[in-house]
Amino acid sequence: MAVVLLTGGVRCAGAGGGPAVDQAAPGAGGIGADARGGQLPPEARREGSTPPASTGTPAGQPHATPAGPVSRAPAASFPSSVAPAPLPPSRATSLAIPYLSVHAPVMGLDLDRDHRMTAPPDDNPKLVGWYQGGPAPGGAGTAVAVGHLDTDSGPAVFSGLSQLTAGRLIEVRRADGRTAVYRVDAVRTFEKAHFPDREVYGDRGRPELRLITCGGAYHRRTGYAGNVVVFAHLTAVREPGRA
Repeated sequence: MAVVLLTGGVRCAGAGGGPAVDQAAPGAGGIGADARGGQLPPEARREGSTPPASTGTPAGQPHATPAGPVSRAPAASFPSSVAPAPLPPSRATSLAIPYLSVHAPVMGLDLDRDHRMTAPPDDNPKLVGWYQGGPAPGGAGTAVAVGHLDTDSGPAVFSGLSQLTAGRLIEVRRADGRTAVYRVDAVRTFEKAHFPDREVYGDRGRPELRLITCGGAYHRRTGYAGNVVVFAHLTAVREPGRA
């Protein structure tokens, strides 16, 4: 099942007590989080590499992410590869990014009354949200998971997304015990006002995953100007009991 293209977005309070800002949902400009800075990112402990050093910005201070300039360019062309057969539906229970030492519980996300996708609670910054209107982990189509970049208390679950590079792995455990393993194709940053809905959420004919958080320049009144998007595709399925 492909992700349904929606209208509207996640409504988040502007940093520093400013007015509410529309942060987009699938089909309407990406996902945002109520964020006011934080220190980036956790150190890598696996896969034999070390991510770039932290910016050193003290927690609680506004900053821009190290994702580079916000992009309006077309997405990269991803090489085709043979993917495992799509899995039947089974909800996500946890998400791991070994390179970033991330291992987070997952909650299901739906739409609010304005047809905008909700976000994980601000008081649980280490929680990942999985869009239940799209594919389950390993399912056919393009699945979407979102998480906060940072909060008042410091870095959140997706603080290091901009440091991922092609080839890194994302592992999503399912309620049936299987683990869907995705490989990163690219990491891009897009302006919220020019978010390429079809490019990000469109069905590419194989099981894919998008991880989305805030990104780009930070403005105290309006929050982050863009979204960091990780493009990944399914490369393996681990059966229950296998490490």
